[in-house]
Amino acid sequence: MPKEKDYYKILGVGKNSTKDEIKAAYKKLAKQYHPDLNKSPDAAEKFKEINEAAAVLGDEQKRSQYDQFGAAGEQFQGFSGFDFSDFMSDIGGMGFDFDSIFDNFFGGSQRARRRQRGYDLRYDLEIELEDAAFGATKTINVPRTEKCNSCKGTGAESPDDIVTCNECNGRGVSTRTQRTPFGLFSTTTTCRKCRGQGKYIKNECPECDGKGVVQKRRKIEVKIPAGAVDGTNLRMQGEGEAGQEGTDSGDLYIVIRVKPHRIFERHGNDVYVKVPISFVTATLGSSIEVPTLKGKATLKIPAGTQNGTIFRMRNQGIPALHSHHAGDENVEVFVAVPEKLTKKQKKLLEDFEKENKSGKGGFLGDMFR
Repeated sequence: MPKEKDYYKILGVGKNSTKDEIKAAYKKLAKQYHPDLNKSPDAAEKFKEINEAAAVLGDEQKRSQYDQFGAAGEQFQGFSGFDFSDFMSDIGGMGFDFDSIFDNFFGGSQRARRRQRGYDLRYDLEIELEDAAFGATKTINVPRTEKCNSCKGTGAESPDDIVTCNECNGRGVSTRTQRTPFGLFSTTTTCRKCRGQGKYIKNECPECDGKGVVQKRRKIEVKIPAGAVDGTNLRMQGEGEAGQEGTDSGDLYIVIRVKPHRIFERHGNDVYVKVPISFVTATLGSSIEVPTLKGKATLKIPAGTQNGTIFRMRNQGIPALHSHHAGDENVEVFVAVPEKLTKKQKKLLEDFEKENKSGKGGFLGDMFR
């Protein structure tokens, strides 16, 4: 009497292993011993043994029976496992997916019939600093797949053209059983005629060629919130690509890219700007006009202002995202040296310099005392 097989030992897993652990063990061993990948004489036999073990341990009901009665138990004889001869002929010499094979052990019919939600899309939107600061509404053109209006996404020319698959009787899977030296085995695969949907289309929609979706460009309005920063991600639900057969559309993700500004630099919610002032303004003081994100503003320059002095203008920066608080504008002044002077201007400056050197005036005079 042949020795009863230990399916747990064959896969190298414990009796308390989870489905994921069994699946991982199966994938590793199946790749190792598949005859197309392993040319050793016993590879085919080992491969069949691995699949037999996975067919049992991958199914909750069969696993429960096996744990109670063993592979030789009366209740377990002739289990609906895996048709290895069909399996080998189906995938021999072809690329194959161990995930989908193992999913058949776990009830692949449900997986095959699950319809896919539409894909998400990404759109990078370039905006000006002012748009980021105060918010704006932009219109973009997005290429995407949309539900076909002619067939309402069904892919059929008319509702009567959608019929139950006569090959799988609407189950979405085909089951084949064969008696082998190992016992009675069967394989459950996705129905080739309906591709697991349980239904098929007799006459396809001429507008979308039976796909249920068409390619279009859609104008979409995007509302940019005040205070947006470079890299801000906006999600627009349902504005992605259409799903399969009327399922939900994906989402559209807008990634904000703030273009560099010709005047301002942004640091957080504060902005920085450099403004030239004359030597006279720096010395005697005055009021000057400076640019802000909202327009022109007046800034008072006190007498004796040094080159590189930074003045802070409160609340003239960028509002915080989803807040009423705003940053500041920092104005750095630099003394603009004139490139050309008249004779009179030169004479006045020379007299000024002589007076400072003689110790009669100001900062330079103090340095030479």
